Amino acid sequence: MITTTHYVALSAALFLIGTLGVLTRRNIVVVLMSIELILNAANLNLVAFARHYGQVHGQVFAIFVIAVAVAEAAVGLGILIALFRVRGTVLADEVDLLKW
Repeated sequence: MITTTHYVALSAALFLIGTLGVLTRRNIVVVLMSIELILNAANLNLVAFARHYGQVHGQVFAIFVIAVAVAEAAVGLGILIALFRVRGTVLADEVDLLKW
């Protein structure tokens, strides 16, 4: 039987992988995917505890987080495409567009 502890452990693993991806990768696309992993880990926790306590508040909040994640991905990819057209790279270290 799968318990809430299993879901929390899976969520912690996803959160750790996402955090490591954000902190160690140079490619902005990989950083955006890692942020999505972090948001999915939070959603997994929300849904698991909503099921554990028998309420729907966590599931409703997870739907809002998914909507924000979709908007973040759309805006982030739009900015990334514009940045690639101007600079020709998607490496985070080489992006100095806002520096003086």
